[in-house]
Amino acid sequence: MAVTPLIPVILCGGSGTRLWPLSRASYPKQYWPLADASEATLLQQTQQRLNGLKGLSDPLLICHEDHRFIVAEQMRQIQIEPSAILLEPIGRNTAPAVTVAALKATQRGEDPLLLVLSADHVITDSQQFLRTIEAGRNAAEAGRLVTFGIVPTAPETGYGYIEAADLLSSSDLKGADILRFVEKPDRLTAEQFLADKRFTWNSGIFLFKASTILSELRKFVPEVVASCRSALEEDLPDLEFLRLERESFAKCPSLAIDVAVMEKTHLGTVLPLNAGWSDVGSWNALWETAEHDINGNVFRGRVIAKDSKNCYLRSENRLVVGLGVENLVVVETDDAVLISDRSNTQDVKKIVQQLELEGRSEGKAHRKIYRPWGHYTGIVEGNRWQVKRIEVKSGASLSLQMHHHRAEHWIVVKGTALVEKDGEKQLVGENQSTYIPMGCKHRLSNPGRMPVELIEVQSGAYLGEDDIVRLEDRYGRISQFISN
Repeated sequence: MAVTPLIPVILCGGSGTRLWPLSRASYPKQYWPLADASEATLLQQTQQRLNGLKGLSDPLLICHEDHRFIVAEQMRQIQIEPSAILLEPIGRNTAPAVTVAALKATQRGEDPLLLVLSADHVITDSQQFLRTIEAGRNAAEAGRLVTFGIVPTAPETGYGYIEAADLLSSSDLKGADILRFVEKPDRLTAEQFLADKRFTWNSGIFLFKASTILSELRKFVPEVVASCRSALEEDLPDLEFLRLERESFAKCPSLAIDVAVMEKTHLGTVLPLNAGWSDVGSWNALWETAEHDINGNVFRGRVIAKDSKNCYLRSENRLVVGLGVENLVVVETDDAVLISDRSNTQDVKKIVQQLELEGRSEGKAHRKIYRPWGHYTGIVEGNRWQVKRIEVKSGASLSLQMHHHRAEHWIVVKGTALVEKDGEKQLVGENQSTYIPMGCKHRLSNPGRMPVELIEVQSGAYLGEDDIVRLEDRYGRISQFISN
């Protein structure tokens, strides 16, 4: 008997502000390697843990257009070619994302199973996760909307809950009808839920046939389906991406799939999932899911600690030293350091809000900015000048561009760059430099097999990222003001 194809639908939205200063709008938590000491990012692990599922098809990913090259590169790193990467021009929550995925999956008359996953979850027991997903297959193929409720381990007030019609047991993996969804409860109610085996945490993981979820979406939120269908029909191919049409998608109500369908449908089934799940909603949650040393500490990066207990210490650049400290979270990045008691890490988002109100760049972006051709890092800046370190991947090229208000001086420190200036090309090797005068049409490429590294010194009356006129670009960014 043929197995129904199963398409992972990986939702890559969200900014993860509670994991600032590492997670920021320009590079959210799902694109960082956060789980244990693995070098794989949360997004990559989301895809990798699916290996072994029956009928597994290429994934369909949905992300904001600002993160498209990050998503594509991280999939390439693990040798995965998505069936599609859909770009949301604006965030509209999970109901529109699931709708677009279901419409895309059924465009050719097929009706696969869709496994909806968030890209920012940690799951420590991948085998149990696979067993639980497979246990939900029959119900999904029979027309049920299956969700996976996390077996609670504490009276958590930060999660929503699902009440099942019957007692649930993760040992036999039998599903039950859903009676209701409960929003984040108070402490007393959460303690009652913990003692009642009918209640699980709402994980946001779903399994259903594309036709079934579309039928229920049309029944309960037809305006969502109409807007998404229009946005998908008028999508614009952009390299390996599909850019949803902005005007149509903007008309779509912002709704979670729970609110739009799951709280209203009579087709809901919940299965208990007991696989070491965490949504990594805070630095303390990350500490809880990680492997500790004998003193309860978790160290990442360049860290030295002595007489310290139950701490999470992380360094991205500089050495972090902890002496005689307890229950602390310390996270160092190139432009900010977080020091917090572990019990207060849920309030990190308030700091991000304060930074945004004050217009501070540290609230949204790192000094290191990723681009499809590589990345650049802001080093230092002054009045009318700034210095950046640029790395260009093998075979990659920046856009052909010019600036009205600044000149640039490039010094190659590693590799060999191909520099084009007003139509003339030259190779610039290590310890060599070239000058780009204001108004010059120029482009930087890497013709070699190794990355090219260079120092860029900008000088002029205005150094903003919008002082770029694009003339040619292999990444389709002609109409956008994006640095380099």
